[in-house]
Amino acid sequence: MLAWMGPASTMFDRAGGEDFFESLTRRFYDAVAADAVLRPLYPADPLAFEAARIHLKLFLIQFWGGPTVYQSSRGQPQLRARHARFTIGAAERDAWVHHMSEAVRDAGLKPLDETQMLSYFASAATALVNTR
Repeated sequence: MLAWMGPASTMFDRAGGEDFFESLTRRFYDAVAADAVLRPLYPADPLAFEAARIHLKLFLIQFWGGPTVYQSSRGQPQLRARHARFTIGAAERDAWVHHMSEAVRDAGLKPLDETQMLSYFASAATALVNTR
């Protein structure tokens, strides 16, 4: 006989909720700020740079099963459309994945959750490449 285990948890819940994604995006954006390949793709204005971080945080919270604040404030994610104006090649993709992977690894997730998150980020970044 199978025992009822209750509703499945989300990555948002398992990772630690909004605090996790706040810390993750701060680590990531700290690395981006110092990266010669990625920094030019982001707003020069510190307030706009911070707004970009918050957008990513809210997107990730929603994507991983948390509140849908991102969609309420910005509409459907439409990642390709939102990133089409940026020139994203292999160097940009690799730098982005590198910094996000480091931020994820530093978070102390359980191995399966870490693997799932790293896989998603690599796949999503590859899908955004729009130049050779």
